[in-house]
Amino acid sequence: MKSVLKILGVIFLIILSVYVAYFGVGEKKVFAFSHIRLGLDLQGGVSIVYEAEGETPDPSDMAAAVAMIQVRLDKENYTEAEVAIEGDRRIRVNIPGVEDPQEAINSIGATALLTFEDIEGNVVLEGKNIKSAVGQLVDMGMGNEPAVSIKLDDEGTEAFKVATQANIGNPIIIKLDGEIISAPTVNDVIRNGESIISGSFTEESARQLANRIEAGSLPFALTPVSSSGVGAKLGMDAFNASLKAGAIGFFVILIFMIVVYRMSGVVADIALTLYVSLIIIVLSLIRSTLTLPGIAGIILSIGMAVDANVIIFTRIKEEIRAGKSIRSAVDSGFNKALSGIIDGNVTTLIASFVLYILGSGIIKSFATTLGIGIVLSMFTALVVTRILLRSFVAAGLQNPVLYGGAK
Repeated sequence: MKSVLKILGVIFLIILSVYVAYFGVGEKKVFAFSHIRLGLDLQGGVSIVYEAEGETPDPSDMAAAVAMIQVRLDKENYTEAEVAIEGDRRIRVNIPGVEDPQEAINSIGATALLTFEDIEGNVVLEGKNIKSAVGQLVDMGMGNEPAVSIKLDDEGTEAFKVATQANIGNPIIIKLDGEIISAPTVNDVIRNGESIISGSFTEESARQLANRIEAGSLPFALTPVSSSGVGAKLGMDAFNASLKAGAIGFFVILIFMIVVYRMSGVVADIALTLYVSLIIIVLSLIRSTLTLPGIAGIILSIGMAVDANVIIFTRIKEEIRAGKSIRSAVDSGFNKALSGIIDGNVTTLIASFVLYILGSGIIKSFATTLGIGIVLSMFTALVVTRILLRSFVAAGLQNPVLYGGAK
């Protein structure tokens, strides 16, 4: 009776997981397949390439530029965008779900190369010294006006104090990417590292400028050198074709496992169904961006899950043919297959981890789905399959023919 309850419990868990993976939970369909974000190659969008002006930047400066652009994209709610370095001086930005490249460039804005200069053109302060910037209404003496309130770090505070002390009565010219945005006259020494950038701002433009300044500044400017739209139709056609091929392959595997391994094959099919549902739920939970290589990673991990079951069932058949009872053959088969399965999966897991750390964009998508798939496939093959097989044996299904033994 206990074994039957275990079987029913696992089957109920699988039905529940399939339901959640397909329909989701709540109005937002959390955990559902539809809740998984699609990458640029599937959803369509824009791809923009920026190039650093002047001399070739240091790798650390390029990394800072990537971080800056990513922060700005997040502030503009482009949370699914990808930013990656190309070569020594170029950065590619991929933004899914955006149709107009120019709209994306305008939204991202310029590179926020902010400088404070005296009347002789000497740079007295750089944007990297900005600690925070907030767009807000400020009392400028004639009522509240939109402006940007900035705070400086310790280095910037000292430099600005020296600069304002030396330029009382003269303007400090504030430039953004070489363009003058404000030129306030210094009336007194600014000692506390707090200042106001005023000009012909609207509330929205003040907020955007504050975001661009706060995102950081670089010792070089970035210029968009190319932009292109990526149509969603081709991506979705490939996506649908991949899903169709994956579904066909999955059902062929289910049939193959039953024909070749009989009762063990039925158990493997149940575990594989749970595996597919779980990987969808996990990808939805972590809001992973799914790309075509990511789908390839899922399909590859399904293959590895099948491999694990094949190794286990082959060992069980060998134990049955050696004259062991079904119960002993199942336990011995799992124990003998364990080391080989773990070794094979761990090495692949290490490879996926390295790809995730060193790769970017679609490589990360492939590594993410492959890594998650390996972990889940090991769980379903080594835990779920074992529980089901032992439960079926305990329930009285002990005919060797059902497990691949001789008639």
